[in-house]
Amino acid sequence: MSLSLLRDAHSYKYRLAYVVAGECVLRYDNERGKGDHRHFANVETLYEFTSVEQLCADFFTNVQVWNRWSSR
Repeated sequence: MSLSLLRDAHSYKYRLAYVVAGECVLRYDNERGKGDHRHFANVETLYEFTSVEQLCADFFTNVQVWNRWSSR
């Protein structure tokens, strides 16, 4: 699926960020020209937006993963 199709799939504009010690370690957003995507551990991947509820659930799950991973 092309980024333009992903970008047009919904009318929401969002940016969720998890910042630790002044550094953004996790971000979900859909900036213009890139569509829905996620930044996690310095890697950017496409994100398949299905609903606001699922977006929040995925974000908070990744916050928990980050916290477990970084506490090692």
